[in-house]
Amino acid sequence: MAALYAAGYGLYVPFGENTRCDLIVERDDGLMRVQCKTGRLRSGTIRFAVCSVYAHHSNPKAIFRTYEGEIDAFAVYCPETSGIYLVPIAEVPNKRGCWLRTEAPRNNQLQRVRWARDYEIGTVAIGGLRAPSGA
Repeated sequence: MAALYAAGYGLYVPFGENTRCDLIVERDDGLMRVQCKTGRLRSGTIRFAVCSVYAHHSNPKAIFRTYEGEIDAFAVYCPETSGIYLVPIAEVPNKRGCWLRTEAPRNNQLQRVRWARDYEIGTVAIGGLRAPSGA
């Protein structure tokens, strides 16, 4: 939220439990529904889930539930880069996960690569949130 605010977005928090978006952000061109996710740096990419998992519920109707039609973008925080990335859902081709590239691919492919730098809206240093055990 701090990075979005610093980038000039107005912020609204939905009220109640189990809302499909975590934030509503406002810019000159209108409102946007945003789902917050944590990304992990793996093999030169920031990876994050683009669906909810309900496997832990007893008798779930669906194990995976996408956010299609329910949000406009993902706000992704990656602790390893301290970056905050705002990724429109329309640019997420997969229904389970998304990858933002921080390093060039080993095969030198440049087409259809989603570079993390193109989605970065800011950085935030967050420390002291984890217990010594890593929990």
